[in-house]
Amino acid sequence: MALPTPLQAFSALPKEGAQHEKQNVSGEQMTGAQALVRSLEDLGVTDVFGIPGGAILPVYDAIKDDTKFRFVLTRHEQAAGHAAEGYAVSTGKVGVAIVTSGPGATNIVTAIADAQMDSIPMVVVTGQVGAGAIGTDAFQEADTLGITYPVAKHSFLITDAQDVPRVMAEAYYIAGSGRPGPVVVDFTKSAQNSPMYYSWPPEKILPGYNPVEKAHGRVLTEATELFQTSHRPVLYVGGGAQRADAGKQVERLARLTNAPIVTTLTARGIVPESDPQVLGMPGMHGTVPAVGAIQQSDLLVAIGTRFSDRVTGRLDSFAPTAKVIHIDIDPAEISKNRKADVPIVGDVAKVLDDLIPKIEAAQAENGKPDLHAWWDQINDWVKKYPLSYDEPTDGSLAPQWVIQELSKQADPQTIWVAGVGQHQMWASQYIDFENPHSWISSGGAGTMGFGLPAAIGAQVGSERSFGGKKPVWLIDGDGSFQMTSQELATAFQESMPLKIAIINNSVYGMVRQWQTLFYKNHYSQTSLHDGELSVGSLPTEVDTAPIPDKQNYDVPDFVILAQAYGCIGLRATTTKEALEAIKIANSVTDRPVLIDFRVWKDAMVFPMIPAGSSNDSIIYKPGVEPLNGGEPSGVGTFSGTSPQAATPADAGSATAGTWPDATTGASDSAAQEEK
Repeated sequence: MALPTPLQAFSALPKEGAQHEKQNVSGEQMTGAQALVRSLEDLGVTDVFGIPGGAILPVYDAIKDDTKFRFVLTRHEQAAGHAAEGYAVSTGKVGVAIVTSGPGATNIVTAIADAQMDSIPMVVVTGQVGAGAIGTDAFQEADTLGITYPVAKHSFLITDAQDVPRVMAEAYYIAGSGRPGPVVVDFTKSAQNSPMYYSWPPEKILPGYNPVEKAHGRVLTEATELFQTSHRPVLYVGGGAQRADAGKQVERLARLTNAPIVTTLTARGIVPESDPQVLGMPGMHGTVPAVGAIQQSDLLVAIGTRFSDRVTGRLDSFAPTAKVIHIDIDPAEISKNRKADVPIVGDVAKVLDDLIPKIEAAQAENGKPDLHAWWDQINDWVKKYPLSYDEPTDGSLAPQWVIQELSKQADPQTIWVAGVGQHQMWASQYIDFENPHSWISSGGAGTMGFGLPAAIGAQVGSERSFGGKKPVWLIDGDGSFQMTSQELATAFQESMPLKIAIINNSVYGMVRQWQTLFYKNHYSQTSLHDGELSVGSLPTEVDTAPIPDKQNYDVPDFVILAQAYGCIGLRATTTKEALEAIKIANSVTDRPVLIDFRVWKDAMVFPMIPAGSSNDSIIYKPGVEPLNGGEPSGVGTFSGTSPQAATPADAGSATAGTWPDATTGASDSAAQEEK
């Protein structure tokens, strides 16, 4: 977290009649709005997302045909923020969005909070009413500074045009340095219109903001000693390692120590999934080998991760026998949730660069620990509990099969983006991630509607940084997609060859899964009716025809919706249709393609750890809990009937498992389950 900057960045309104003394009168004279555009150019920004509005209009007026950055006009401010996020994750650069005041600023707050949770570097410029009108409830006024300060890495308010270059340089630096995150620059209209003298580069004034990048030698020695005495180590790798571009260092450490690797949702692909030391994802919907390895480890090496509740489950039973080495650039994360035996503050890549030679030296002197018994246990889990799924009983497609086929047929360089829900978890489980920065998903916030705009940002990033050679596939749910589906217009207008797979089960799938397991099959407000019914023929004489029975229509029909936005729309209900649709989508290069895959609404995401339970209670499938001896844990009661459990592909009759009570055994956020 950045410490407060000089008072002028948050200044109270100048006293009446006070004259501001210009600190620099030797630069080029221009308006504050022109200075902001020039600052972005001088910072090297090449792509910006946003929507204009009254309080930011002077800035948009300063964006000309010869402006050095590309501007992408979205259809909603939240989408502009998510697009900047997708751009940042895919390129490693700082994403930038510019929106107006009031509702424009409040609309983008969701994206700001999302970026903060997932440590995504982003600068958001918001318009603000004139300095003299602040606090008067002026038209489209909102306390953007107050609203965003709790959910951003830092927030600025510009009331003086002369501050623009300095504040923009500071904002960009803060966003991308240390632990990355979103920085907000609230820009009053009076400052946009005021004259100033522009010079570059400005002097940054950031007292107290000095991110630590190099670790102290003592803690590296202590970490080395723990490695040398460990016989069950695990490398628990998070999104911070991905942001630090530390994949090569993690792989070197794994080779050197022979430790298995588990990767959190935001770290998928940092080491290729085909690597035999990669066990998959830990946590609520992680693999049995990944969860088992953590639970039975004697040394847990947390690398750029924050011990999220979705990974730890019940914290007091998480990795109970493990010593913890925690490496993170944010000192606030160290020992926040799990006490670290060896706390190491620093840039993950640089810390590992310094740690690896120390381990090599220790091994040369004392040899390597014998991990044969550890790998025997791990390989037993890998053999007995591979990812698997049940076949649909209604003739529809298995969503897991669809995602596997998308992965098989995709270019190896594909950037994968997901919305939030069941499809997100299946994608993280079944896509073959072979490259870092190839997976973009909302992790900490779990923001439905994230997918399409983030994919647009990733597509811009692919074109800018990789010459368009990295295709972008969006895997989204029918519920999540509808929250920002208007951004199809943006994708079409920008001629993006974006590929979109709608995993359409006609329900809010993850919420429905919880209703099945914990709420006695009471499916309250989770049916969407957008994929389970036959499409009828709309009346041609709208003025005189009777109102059609809405139950006879898919609302929306995703194929027609795609076509309405100028995109190609396809539908697949059989495996043959699905394979052909994927082939067509991969061949289109001039516009977006959307495929409506009709999948089984009763499919569930397994493995699963019920919220509030110990990770030892991981359920491979209903009735099978490998870390509890295969027996139910006895925590609470599962009183519903799982449709998946009723007809398992490799078992006989259903086994009634036991589950935590949803109203007493889960955390406050559990009822939404990743919403």
